[in-house]
Amino acid sequence: MGRLAAIGLIWAGCAAAWWILGASLTARSSDTTSERGQEVYGLWGSPLWETAPSASYREEHVETETETVSRKGQAPVTTTKSRKVSRQVEVPLETSEIRADFTLDHRRRGLMWFATYEVAFDATYAFENPSETPRRVTTRLSLDPSTRTYDGLRIEDEGGNSIPFTISDGVVQWSQRFKAGERRPVQVSFRTRGTGSWTYAAAPSSGETRNFRLLVTTNFPDVDFPLNSVSPTQHEVTDGRWRGEWVFDSLITSSPIGLEMPEKLNPGPLAARITFFAPVSLLFFFFVISMLAITSERQLHPMHYFLLGCAFFAFHLLFAYTVDHIALVWAFVTSSIVSMFLVVSYTRLFVGWRFALSKVAPTQVIYLVLFSASFFWEGFTGLAITVGAIVTLFAMMQMTGRLDWAETFRRRAHPPTAQLLDAPGP
Repeated sequence: MGRLAAIGLIWAGCAAAWWILGASLTARSSDTTSERGQEVYGLWGSPLWETAPSASYREEHVETETETVSRKGQAPVTTTKSRKVSRQVEVPLETSEIRADFTLDHRRRGLMWFATYEVAFDATYAFENPSETPRRVTTRLSLDPSTRTYDGLRIEDEGGNSIPFTISDGVVQWSQRFKAGERRPVQVSFRTRGTGSWTYAAAPSSGETRNFRLLVTTNFPDVDFPLNSVSPTQHEVTDGRWRGEWVFDSLITSSPIGLEMPEKLNPGPLAARITFFAPVSLLFFFFVISMLAITSERQLHPMHYFLLGCAFFAFHLLFAYTVDHIALVWAFVTSSIVSMFLVVSYTRLFVGWRFALSKVAPTQVIYLVLFSASFFWEGFTGLAITVGAIVTLFAMMQMTGRLDWAETFRRRAHPPTAQLLDAPGP
């Protein structure tokens, strides 16, 4: 019992060290996300939010007010006042034909990857004058204020002629003359950049989108959609490129259309998760090694377990401080090799090469390397650990099922005087 208590204390000490290392990684990753994120946004732009243009014209008319004043002993006096009143009349957006081509290019800052992208936006909008008289219609297109770069912004009429425009407070504005009841198309095109996600608010202020078609193509196959967004009517993946369409005759919605860019596996959060789960890995390793030692009639002192725990910790410590200098996979491979070398070269000194290579090394591969590698596949880590625990339990039950535990513990408590404890095996 004293030996088990000592091993348990060693495990608890290693767990405390891993908790400190994991907390440090979490803090570093959090600092990277906030600080580096602002750097990326400053250089590349934040998540983009695009909106449909709106159009209106100013209508003026004369209002007449009549006021009658009565005074005692006098006839009522009626006065009439006229004043000009103007109001903005919305011009309906009748057609939206939009194409957006995305080029994703992940960029790394510190311990984090950021999904930066370029988008080529090309849209043809058609507005219709609802009045029975010619009107000068003013169209406004709001640019995302968080985006620093709009390249090649062009606005053209149906004949391909450039329409002059002004930009004030992030709003592009231009005017056109509409005949009574006339529908006129206008083409808007530009290139811009963003990070993480792209959102398009299709519905104008009226809340209705008519004759709407949006075609999106990407240079990557994995596309996700934000919560509470409008999903595409059809989509497909061809040659590693995603293509999706949103087609609606009449759409009334308060939800936007959006895309979430695929994220790369971030080294900082991954290293932190692996580190926080390291005590589970070491617990499995200690359990299996102790069972293998018993069945092979080997003796391991608590100090052996302590140094093995330190070799496990070396894997996580080295991995934590190499992921921000070399590629994630190479940091993982390097840390695994170093830890394996420490364990095998150490255990061969007191259990021999055969036991170290045939029993200890495979156990470390399973419960350190493969256990940690399961965190690379998000969503399957818990299942992998559960399956590993059940398989481990089955193997140990089969290995020790015929063992006489009373005799085994008696021999280990009172070994022959001629037998050297912890002597190397053949």
